Amino acid sequence: MRLVEVTDARALRDWVQLPWSIYATDANWIPHLKQDVAKIFDPEKNKLYRPDKDSGKCGSAIRWVLYDDAGKAIGRIAAFINPKTAWTDKQPTGGTGFFECVHDQAAANLLFEAAKEWLRAQGMEAMDGPVNFGDRNMFWGLLIDNFTDPPIYGTNYNPPYYRDLFEGYGFQLYFNQLFFKRTVAIPVQPIFHRKFKQLKDDPDIHMHDGRGRSVEEIANDFCTVYNDAWVDHENHKAMEVGTALKIVKAMKPVMDPRLLIFIRYKDRPIAMYISLPELNEIFKYVNGDLNWLGKLKFLYHKWRGTVRTMTGIVFGVAKEWQGKGIEGALIVYAEKQIVEKKLYQDTILTWIGDFNPRMIKVCQNLGAVNYRTLATFRHLFDRSVPFERHPIIEKKER
Repeated sequence: MRLVEVTDARALRDWVQLPWSIYATDANWIPHLKQDVAKIFDPEKNKLYRPDKDSGKCGSAIRWVLYDDAGKAIGRIAAFINPKTAWTDKQPTGGTGFFECVHDQAAANLLFEAAKEWLRAQGMEAMDGPVNFGDRNMFWGLLIDNFTDPPIYGTNYNPPYYRDLFEGYGFQLYFNQLFFKRTVAIPVQPIFHRKFKQLKDDPDIHMHDGRGRSVEEIANDFCTVYNDAWVDHENHKAMEVGTALKIVKAMKPVMDPRLLIFIRYKDRPIAMYISLPELNEIFKYVNGDLNWLGKLKFLYHKWRGTVRTMTGIVFGVAKEWQGKGIEGALIVYAEKQIVEKKLYQDTILTWIGDFNPRMIKVCQNLGAVNYRTLATFRHLFDRSVPFERHPIIEKKER
């Protein structure tokens, strides 16, 4: 076997095309968009390549392709250092991702070893995988449960044997990523309807969706709730309005403003439930390429109303309002505005780490079920160091 760094057109082509070989007989697989993956490794489009304002360090990434003795590509991997997170744990920790490989432990070991040695040379003492050189909402985690439902947009999908390859090399489970699904035919509990009515009758409370609001207004609301809701999370850094605006602008071409739900108290946003139409219900027709033909197919299926599932990408409540019925009110509002009008059939909530028991309880109370699990693994380079799983988020007292 021969390992080649991606530095020329042929290696790049083989790196990009390899998944089509791995999943050739898997009808459940929906490829990531080539354009989405390319952005991750483009220094002009991925801000992590630039100096981080806190650490002052730049991010970096590298890719390899593995060939068998006949010259056929049989594996690929990427490794990267995120300047925002690499030095925030006990051990400086890099990342590895975009892993694909035939069912061969020796082949997988060559890929993992290349990532490890590159990261070690840059001062890292551990690596997480499979993760993204970017935010956690895309390309993050290894599928370990439910290989029958098609993947949702931006989430990883892989054969069951990948877990054996990761653990066979020495990766250990750092945390589970729980995906919850709620069928709209199941009504929410009566207690949430009562709370919804109480809040609706409160003159200081206002519930609304995104219709009639500019991208700037939506971004400001998004940023406010995000910073108020995630204050307890490990390594949380306040989001800037400019960052929120970029996120909203990126969502705009596929956004349904009816799925952007906010609750305000005296005009300050205190909760949000942001969903998007489940794009993989369209992207399964474009074969991973949003070229001119793919865009035409996308526009056709969007016009036709092909999407019947909505995917919740952000569900947050300001800390001081948590546990006061706001979570249920968001769902009831969605039920009245979306479900009763039969706009969508099912809703999927973006993943929640098993280190976040409060949000897991919220999902369970709303009648959602954990229907799929991905996992983030960690490999400590010094095998004598005790392994610790991701800490549980405990509610902080002020």
